[in-house]
Amino acid sequence: MDDKLAISYRYCRRVARQRARNFYYSFIVLPRKQRDAMCAVYAFMRYCDDIADDPNMHANRAEMLERWRSTLDCCEDGGDSLILPAFHHAVKSYDIPLEYFHQLIDGASMDLYMDRYATFEQLYDYCYKVASVVGLVCIHIFGFDAPEAKKYAEYCGIAFQLTNILRDVREDAANGRVYIPEEDLRAFNYSAEELINGPRDERFVRLMQFEVARARQYYQKALPLVEMVHGAGRPGLCAMIDIYFSILDTIERRQYNVFQHPIAISRAKKVGIAARALLRSKFPGGKPYLPTSQS
Repeated sequence: MDDKLAISYRYCRRVARQRARNFYYSFIVLPRKQRDAMCAVYAFMRYCDDIADDPNMHANRAEMLERWRSTLDCCEDGGDSLILPAFHHAVKSYDIPLEYFHQLIDGASMDLYMDRYATFEQLYDYCYKVASVVGLVCIHIFGFDAPEAKKYAEYCGIAFQLTNILRDVREDAANGRVYIPEEDLRAFNYSAEELINGPRDERFVRLMQFEVARARQYYQKALPLVEMVHGAGRPGLCAMIDIYFSILDTIERRQYNVFQHPIAISRAKKVGIAARALLRSKFPGGKPYLPTSQS
């Protein structure tokens, strides 16, 4: 590995360690080569998200996203970027289709002009672009053979993004973005404006129960993926699923109180989940736990 590539991987590892609050704990249980590849693609995706999410980053975020898109087809040395040499090396090493990253940028671009989703069908399209494609990238790094693994990776991404939406519902609403579909808000007679400060009344609880149940369904639908990825990548996938499901479970155990305190799980718990995932992977049939209800 030449110096420029080594420097790039080192930088991407640092980005992942500092920014991937949940994903990083699924990276650490992977073999070194896979871990480095995950850090490289994460750094690429993180920069894409930063452009879309930070209004202070640049006046013309759409233009910046398109410039970042253009790097997908640029030369492998990445110019002056600290991310791109490792990113292109990882993409080439694991034969990851570039279309996934184009779709990710499409999803990030949606945040620049869409702040409401009328139906779950519309939200699903957004979740696919910003999260399911991440799952598809991951299974290329983990390794898989069965074509149907792609559909389960899609479901896994949907589950993760729905969890993020429910965790961040108040913060997103305060920033003018409402991801809970308008059809659901109407069904439970709860307004988008009320998502900013509550009330956490019976209407809100029933709305959240509905949304949590939907997310749980996608976790369950994604579970066959565990047996389909290659053995070395399985601990990473199991850790991802357990960590994100723990966030969803925490929302439920707190009676859907996402207004007063941030929903998060501790570093110690994430380390424990990663360790268990690594241990379970050594036994046939080792799968994520997925508690069935408030446990």
